[in-house]
Amino acid sequence: MHAVLRKGLTALALIAATLSLTFGAAQAASDKLKVAAVFETPIEEPWVNQIHVALLQAKKELGIEYTWSESVSAADFARVVRGYAEDGYQLIMGDSFGTERITRRVARDYPKVAFVFGSGIGPAEPNFAVFDNWIHEPAYLAGMIAGKLTKTDTVGTVAAMAIPEVNRISNAFCAGAKEVNDKVKCKFSFIGSFFDPPKAKEAAIAQIEAGVDVIYAERFGVVEAAKERGIAAIGNMSDQTGLGPDTVVTSVVWDMWPTVKQVVGLVKAGVFTSQDFGQFSYMGKGGSFLAPYHAWDKKLSDDIKKMVADRRQEILDGTFRITIDESAPQSD
Repeated sequence: MHAVLRKGLTALALIAATLSLTFGAAQAASDKLKVAAVFETPIEEPWVNQIHVALLQAKKELGIEYTWSESVSAADFARVVRGYAEDGYQLIMGDSFGTERITRRVARDYPKVAFVFGSGIGPAEPNFAVFDNWIHEPAYLAGMIAGKLTKTDTVGTVAAMAIPEVNRISNAFCAGAKEVNDKVKCKFSFIGSFFDPPKAKEAAIAQIEAGVDVIYAERFGVVEAAKERGIAAIGNMSDQTGLGPDTVVTSVVWDMWPTVKQVVGLVKAGVFTSQDFGQFSYMGKGGSFLAPYHAWDKKLSDDIKKMVADRRQEILDGTFRITIDESAPQSD
C-alpha cells in the first residue's frame, strides 16, 4: 500500500515539476521585451537600415521580441505607432524627423511606453527620448582622404536636404578636405528627399561633369554614378564597398548598436528616462567609425593612412575636436 502511495506521490511530483517547467518557460517567453520600430522610408534606406540592423542584433543577443513597419506615410504614422503601444510593446523606436510632432503627441498618451526616435529636437518628459547620427568625426576623416586623393582639387557631396543633421556631416567632410589641401573647392547638392536614388545619381553626375573627382555619397545612388564615371566615392551610414569595391575608398559608418544596447538595458531594468542618446553615436562610444579600406588599402599611400590613423587617435584621446557646423553648406 505504501509502495503504491509512494509511486503515486512520485508521479504527482513529476507532473508538478513538468508543469512548473512549462509554466516557467512560458513566463520567460512572455517576459521578453517587446520592441517595435516604425520607419517613414523603406528599410533599405541607409539611415533606417542602421537602426533596423542594430535591433536585429538586439533580438539575437539580448533576447528581445522585435517587429517593424516600413514606408509608413505621415498620414498613417500615428495610427501605426498607436497600434504598437496598444498591443503592449514596451519600447517603440524609429525615424520621426518628418513626423516629429505626430510621434510626440502619441507618446504623451502612453506614458508607460518608452519612445526613442531620431530627432533634431530634444527629449520630452516623461517618456520621449531621442538620438541622432552624430557621425561628423569620421566624415571629417573621410574628407581628409578626399583632399589628398583629388587631382582636380574639387570634391563633392550629394545629400538629402539642408537640415542640421545633414549639414554637419557635409561641412565636416569639406573641412577635413580643406585642412589637408588648401586648394580644395567643395560642391554640395541636395536632392530634397531621404530616398531617391535616381535623383541622387543625377545630381552626382552633374557634379562629376563640373570637375568633382572624389564624392561623398551621403545618399543612395551616388556610388552608382561614381562607378560609371570612374571616380572615387566615400560611402555613408554603412560599409558600402559592396556597391563598388574599386570605387568606394571607405565609408562613414553609423553603428546604432551602442545606442540600442543602452536603451534596451535601461527599459529592461525599469530605469528608462527621457534623454538624448546622441553621445552613443560618437566615435569614442563606438557609434561611428571609418570602414576598412578593403580594395583601397593597397591604393592609398602609407602617408595618407598614417595621417588618418593619427587624427583618429587624437579624436579618441580628446585632443582634437571637430567643429560642429550645422549651417547650410555653400558650394565654392
